[in-house]
Amino acid sequence: MTAWVDQWCHRQIGWSELFAAQDESLLALSNGYLGLRGTLDEGEPNAAVGTYLNGFYETRPIQYADPGYGDPSTDQVLVNVTDGTRIRLVVEGEPLDIRVGTVLEHERTLDLRAGLLARSLHWRSPGGHELRVWTRRLVSLQHRELAMIEYQVEAITGPMRLEIVSELGVRIGGAAESGDPRAAAELPSDTLVPTLDQHRGRRAVLAHQTRFSGHHLAAGMDHLLLDCPPSAESVAVGDGAMARWRLTTTLGPGQPLRLVKLLAYHWSPNGDPQALAAQVNESLDHAHSMGFDRLVVAQRGALDLVWARADIELDGDPEIQHALRYALFQLYQNSIHAAGHGIPAKGLTGAGYNGHSFWDTEIFLLPLLTYCAPDSAASALRWRASTLPQARAKARRLGLAGAAFPWRTIGGEECSGYLPAGTAAFHVNADIAHAVVRYIGATGDAEFERETGAPLLVETARLWASLGYHDQRRGGRFSIDGVTGPDEYSALVDNNLYTNLMARANLRSAADVAERLGGAALGVAPEEVTAWRLAADAMTIPFDQELGVHLQDEDFARHAAFDFEATQGQDYPLLLHVSYFQLYRHQVVKQPDVVLAMALCGDSFTAASKRANFAYYEALTVRDSSLAAGTQAILAAEVGDIQLAYDYLAEAALLDHRDSAHNTADGLHLSALAGGWMAVVLGLGGARQYDGRLSFAPRLPEPLRRVTFPFCYLGRHLRIEITATEARYRLLAGAPLEIDHWGAPLTLIEEHPQARAIPPAPAAPVLRQPFGRTPSRRLGPATDQSRGSSHLASHSSNLIP
Repeated sequence: MTAWVDQWCHRQIGWSELFAAQDESLLALSNGYLGLRGTLDEGEPNAAVGTYLNGFYETRPIQYADPGYGDPSTDQVLVNVTDGTRIRLVVEGEPLDIRVGTVLEHERTLDLRAGLLARSLHWRSPGGHELRVWTRRLVSLQHRELAMIEYQVEAITGPMRLEIVSELGVRIGGAAESGDPRAAAELPSDTLVPTLDQHRGRRAVLAHQTRFSGHHLAAGMDHLLLDCPPSAESVAVGDGAMARWRLTTTLGPGQPLRLVKLLAYHWSPNGDPQALAAQVNESLDHAHSMGFDRLVVAQRGALDLVWARADIELDGDPEIQHALRYALFQLYQNSIHAAGHGIPAKGLTGAGYNGHSFWDTEIFLLPLLTYCAPDSAASALRWRASTLPQARAKARRLGLAGAAFPWRTIGGEECSGYLPAGTAAFHVNADIAHAVVRYIGATGDAEFERETGAPLLVETARLWASLGYHDQRRGGRFSIDGVTGPDEYSALVDNNLYTNLMARANLRSAADVAERLGGAALGVAPEEVTAWRLAADAMTIPFDQELGVHLQDEDFARHAAFDFEATQGQDYPLLLHVSYFQLYRHQVVKQPDVVLAMALCGDSFTAASKRANFAYYEALTVRDSSLAAGTQAILAAEVGDIQLAYDYLAEAALLDHRDSAHNTADGLHLSALAGGWMAVVLGLGGARQYDGRLSFAPRLPEPLRRVTFPFCYLGRHLRIEITATEARYRLLAGAPLEIDHWGAPLTLIEEHPQARAIPPAPAAPVLRQPFGRTPSRRLGPATDQSRGSSHLASHSSNLIP
């Protein structure tokens, strides 16, 4: 099987069992509420059929050998719900199966501008009957509950008798538990209990309830016959778990058959099956009245708006250009209708990580949404605010004030049973606060600040004030002990640099908002504000004078060096081959920690300290996290190694297409997709937002001739174009805006583009990576030449961190 690079399409030629699971993820469709994996229309062969509804989960107990007080007791697992994608075709008694007969042509295309998954198949049955099948599948970006499949068959030889069987059914099960903690959990086959079965004519509606969480859903299918010879139809029939509608007909040579399958889904945590079924029937009626073609036009219109305000144009590397557009498409379609729910780490493209949302959303996904689709960013933060009751309850169980947001969750409750890298990762609270401040600063949304942002900032600040303390042994410095930062290969440390810097910013932002909006209105006493400012001003910032670098935590430099040279390539990721006992006691970094702190809190470091810190931690970071490369690209660009930034951009952009993390089968790395955008806009573009001011420090690697990207800020729409020698800034709409270009002020006026020269790059610091973990050097289009002993294997053609 091969995949061709196309700037606006992800095109797959043929089919391979070896790559089936990966391709089902890459060809997934979603709208943030409903997601369909990119399985074949006939349903088989497949690796993992998947239909998901955001927030629809089953609960199961978390098993402990020795449970402790305050440990979470219940996990939440995204459920593979009623599948309606299967349309089986039988030709003269022989079922269509690409593993038998002869496949003369087979292509599937995910069109990034149309929002459609199209398929073209030319097949000869074992009995010698030849036909073509065309399908188009969409998940509506305007009507979140709807999906449609257009199915067309044409007989080449004939006449031939065809039978089409369209199904709607539950397919839970089949995923085995594995030793990979990133994989999906197995749910019992009886997770969904039938509660309703309606079938009439070409329509069927099934309703189910999860056995333990008690969530209700109803799913329905209907069919439109658009071009069909005289036929013998069978009405839809069902048994609670499965409904089928059958059509039989005879086609002559060159004669077509065209039908459209309509799908609708509604769910509620405590709904009534009859009421949900009525909603499904109403949605199917609406879909029936619109038809497939009108929905296609609406889909294209919705995406035209996306590309107008988010598209990155990159000249000089078509593969990366495609990767960035693919990333933007998946990020948009997996978040646009997520309102009321979190954005899972895998989106709705697979059940990896059990469908949980993590801190990744606020730090990696929300920057892109804030500057390109701010309404979606606000929606994601409103969901966090809706879970404040659960976060406050968790803080109480831990003996803390304020809110302690969960490390991983679907419904707002903590689902991590591993304290060192779960509950102890309190930085998630500051990550949420950081996203709030970024959004308010970029939009000026006063209503959001008052209703959503302020409560989040206040409750997270209260958490830090109770979690830390003024250590008199350190002259009253404010210390935060026993926590885990972004680097999951270090745990339960004292004064993690990232955590402390982000907590300091959180405390100051909370104090500012309390003073701006009035403490009484927020239920904040003046003494709380004073305490927050004192804690922030006295925050411990670990620094080693001898090494001349900021320490990841107080004891990090005291740990033994990790033996990278004795570690083989197949031993990565280390978490699957080395015990955490060994990882925690050595200097080895899974994903950037201090480096991420410099990317987010860059105004807390000097240029010299950034160079020293980046060089020190670059030699220890193994990039066992899909979030790593995008982060490292930002700092590589800032310290002057623009080639390394390009290398990391490529690694990030191509991750899922190359399955570099070896788990794309479980779904795309959604927040890591945003890392590619970050590598371009924050890395090559040098975009920063500090203290209410926007700045850019752009620079391109030699193979890239031009990069252009849009940027939304305080109601203004900007477009930044970067070449090797200059940056051109254009204000497309809005009042004049003052920005900085490489530290020099520049006032932008609507439709008066201004160009500024790009200064020569400084000498890059001497950088090295752990043995065997040097990124592949990106020299230009379709190149990936090794810088060291590591080289990424390739399958399709592209994607992100």
